[in-house]
Amino acid sequence: MKKYDYLIVGAGLYGAVFANEAKKAGKSCLVIEKRDHIAGNIYTYEWEGINVHQYGAHIFHTNNKDVWDYVNQFAVFNRYTNSPVANYNGEIYNLPFNMNTFNKMWGVITPAQAAEKIEQQRKEAGITEPKNLEEQAISLVGTDIYEKLIKGYTAKQWGRDCRDLPSFIIKRLPVRFTYDNNYFNALYQGIPVGGYTKLVENMLEGTEVQLNTDYLAEKEKFDALAEKVIYTGPVDAYFGYKLGTLQYRSVRFETELLDMENYQGNAVVNYTDYETPYTRIIEHKHFEFGTQPKTVISREYSAEWHQGDEPYYPVNNDQNNALYAQYKSLADKEENVIFGGRLGEYKYYDMDKVIEVALEVARAELS
Repeated sequence: MKKYDYLIVGAGLYGAVFANEAKKAGKSCLVIEKRDHIAGNIYTYEWEGINVHQYGAHIFHTNNKDVWDYVNQFAVFNRYTNSPVANYNGEIYNLPFNMNTFNKMWGVITPAQAAEKIEQQRKEAGITEPKNLEEQAISLVGTDIYEKLIKGYTAKQWGRDCRDLPSFIIKRLPVRFTYDNNYFNALYQGIPVGGYTKLVENMLEGTEVQLNTDYLAEKEKFDALAEKVIYTGPVDAYFGYKLGTLQYRSVRFETELLDMENYQGNAVVNYTDYETPYTRIIEHKHFEFGTQPKTVISREYSAEWHQGDEPYYPVNNDQNNALYAQYKSLADKEENVIFGGRLGEYKYYDMDKVIEVALEVARAELS
């Protein structure tokens, strides 16, 4: 008999959900985490009474009532609604693209006028079937908005010209012909009061957790402890990168405490001109309607990813997807290992989707 039923590699959302479900099913789990904290990329810490999102802004949003009910077992959520703004050389525009954006850009008042302006610019650009991100963006919102609010921001975010990026990246871009600044338009939305770390801590209550522990460095030792492994680390790292390395985009943050009450008046401001080196500034206190006398801001810089850096966004182009398919084939042959989450499945997940999938996998496994 092994000591644990499950070894869970990674103390992020996927691992925490599985651990919680396993505990309810009477199973024993050991959660190990390479970092010095739980909660993965949704980790928050307190600074001058402000909950700081160490790895960038995370706004919980979902249309799935089961997921919403699930997370509300572990935290009280506030009423925060994501309404970012864009700063283009000092001009401020509402996001997502909506009638407020169109009015500021063109002076149009009605949805019909806005749609007509976009159609006119699409025709002038000669786009019929968009072949890249630039053409897709112009066909959705016109040339003016593309030039000011998409082109520079996207080039910084991906480190590539928009003409060299596939059109699918921007196909789900929110475009609304209403005066509505709610970015997600989700039925349920908010931030856990007290931060995300407390949420995950509550999920992991009663489960043994070891931090600063590298599973792959002592894989045989850890595998011997449990009947089954739930692995949420990078799938290519699990196999020693033997087929090649999957690509990601990474992010670098400059975070500072400012001796002022309010720096920018909004939680998220995107800097869409190419000349500003960062993609956005996050002012953390606004996520929880803070009234502290000081404020904490983070400048966010998109960066090329190199092995050893923190992986953020999978680069799901044809080349990487083909390589992942080969790793997935290997993963499917691994007995007693379940690969899950953003890194284990090489897939960008919103938080609610991570929880939804982890619940499905856990319930199927534990039933």
